[in-house]
Amino acid sequence: MQQKIIGYHQDELGDWVAELACHHGQHVRHKPPFVNRPWVVSVAGRKKMLNRVLNCVRCDRGEAANEQIKAKYCQKTEQG
Repeated sequence: MQQKIIGYHQDELGDWVAELACHHGQHVRHKPPFVNRPWVVSVAGRKKMLNRVLNCVRCDRGEAANEQIKAKYCQKTEQG
């Protein structure tokens, strides 16, 4: 299912994870030649990709939302 990128965080290894509107996370690595995502390595590149869509396989599988991501965005909404 296609979901918009709403934010990012780094995992415990320093790899970037896109936070999706469905509150799932998806790693977005730049590891040429296998994965070519040069936009991941800069703040400007990641910012430019906000609201773009990625295919969320977790949604396709019917998995529950990531509670940490969900809490992060629910808290922002409540604070205005």
